[in-house]
Amino acid sequence: MKGIRQLADHLDISIGTVSRALNGKADVNPQTRQRVLEAAEKLGYVANQSGRSLRKGSTGVIGFMMQTGPEITGQGDSFFMSVFDGVQTVLARHDLDLVALLCSSSEDPDAYLQRTVARGFADAIILSATRRNDARFELLDRHKIPFISLGRSLTDVGQPWIDLDFEGMAEIAMERLVLAGHKDIGVIWPHGDLNLGHLFVERCRSVLGTHGIRLREENIFRGKPSEAGGYAVAKEIAARPSRPSAIALVNETLVTGLYKGLEEAGITPGKDIAIVGRHSPHTQFLSPTLTGFNLSLHDLGIALAETLLSEMPAYRQAYEGLRRRVWPMMLIEGASG
Repeated sequence: MKGIRQLADHLDISIGTVSRALNGKADVNPQTRQRVLEAAEKLGYVANQSGRSLRKGSTGVIGFMMQTGPEITGQGDSFFMSVFDGVQTVLARHDLDLVALLCSSSEDPDAYLQRTVARGFADAIILSATRRNDARFELLDRHKIPFISLGRSLTDVGQPWIDLDFEGMAEIAMERLVLAGHKDIGVIWPHGDLNLGHLFVERCRSVLGTHGIRLREENIFRGKPSEAGGYAVAKEIAARPSRPSAIALVNETLVTGLYKGLEEAGITPGKDIAIVGRHSPHTQFLSPTLTGFNLSLHDLGIALAETLLSEMPAYRQAYEGLRRRVWPMMLIEGASG
């Protein structure tokens, strides 16, 4: 048994009556409703979800757009998997489902989202990898699709957002390194035109300036946000006749590659060069231990989902709170810097 027609034939009642009974309509006799529900369970009735979606005007799907590929996620991305878990924890309360919208690193993210919107695939969207200027915001706003961004942008259509405190991270890292006596400090700028790179580097430059220290352009290293990206930056540092005495980086996947490349070049983190970075499940195995920032990704996912639902009319009353917030990170002392 699969569809509503077969169920109606089995019960010898009309398809309309079966449909109204399954959807809890008040004009159906209680005994008939009970009979329909019992038969549906016994015979394995499966609802036509696409038909239901058309009738309800919704899909029950929340899309989470992220970019993929070896230059973006390396060998895997534990960051997003942990965030997904938090998001789905909230969506499950309302029988909603999270679907990852995977945009290849070789594809234009604006074109990818345009295609997704045209298909009416999701009721609402969570955007990640926000750029300095991001046309995706305007696209979703034009189509009246509720969304939240994991990250800020100069493009602003009044949507809610949650962003990690990259500026606070920069301030704490720079003050710590300056206090330790470092004056020739480098930073690693993550992939492309992500807004988090601008926020982090600009605040690093500002904090160092208050101490009369200039963040030299040659000490702003461009690294793909992956283990291979960190390894490549390490090789670039090692090849210089005069290298910075300290490095701060914002992307957690870079750290393991950076350590590996420096060690191969005979440069010991924490001894020959100070490192302040971000923790991930992989960094716990580094030696010396990483001085870095950490946060609860599960809680971040919960906050993203609850804030997004507060933008959707069907769930708005159940969720109230801040529409925009900077998510704090905690410094964990290590031996690397």
